Amino acid sequence: MKPAGPTALLTAMMLAGSFDPAVAQSLGFGSGNDAPIQIEADDGIEWQRQNKLYIARGNASAKQGGTTVEADSLVAFYRESATGDNEIYRIDADGNVRIYSEDETATAEKAVYDVFNGVLVLTGEQVQLDTQEDRIVAKESLEYYEQDRLAVARGDALAIREDRRVKADVLMAHFKEDAGGERASQIDRIEAVGGVVISTATDVAQATHGDYSPDTGLATLSGDVRITRGDNQLNGEYGEVDLNTGVSRMLNDPKSGGDGRVKGLFMPSARKGQ
Repeated sequence: MKPAGPTALLTAMMLAGSFDPAVAQSLGFGSGNDAPIQIEADDGIEWQRQNKLYIARGNASAKQGGTTVEADSLVAFYRESATGDNEIYRIDADGNVRIYSEDETATAEKAVYDVFNGVLVLTGEQVQLDTQEDRIVAKESLEYYEQDRLAVARGDALAIREDRRVKADVLMAHFKEDAGGERASQIDRIEAVGGVVISTATDVAQATHGDYSPDTGLATLSGDVRITRGDNQLNGEYGEVDLNTGVSRMLNDPKSGGDGRVKGLFMPSARKGQ
């Protein structure tokens, strides 16, 4: 990438506004940070004063603190703040989008970042978020809510850690809180909705809804639950699976008042000569 020229440096100075330095390790620039955003682009940076926006084209990048956004083009929308300064309130990234910090990387075809609400929406045929331990992939979109420490993946969404996979129509990944009260990069739990499939090398659990903790390996499932290992199968409306120990339990749904029936199908090993 070409070094920032005079125009890029001027733009970086103009972009200094209200941003949050506490999100230096997250995927958004955040709100409340006074550090400037450094912008570079191969094909130049355009400043449209009447439309109140900046456009960086050609292998464009914007960096603030520990976070960098790269794309074919970047558009930054600004407005006048109460103090009379220019403040960026939205950033659009288009084409080969890559957003990364020390602990996380997200890729997509397009991205829209609502600066003041701390909401990042990535879209494309394949959207991907990688942390140090986990990978989340989706075929429609991935919404990232900084204040709620939440990522929502839609469209054949898949979460992967080692040999464990959680797949569903929608996955909601809740991130841990660090010692300073900010969002850490580790996933605390995953909610799965619609066409849920949780699998390891030996077990497959299917349901309508699921709640899974990657650290403990515990998953609770509800709605048309089916747990399969080889030819053996458990069926019911509520189940628990411990992916660490391989122990599965089919139980009465607590919400049903104990009226549900649990079924099991166990295939004996074929005897020799039969």
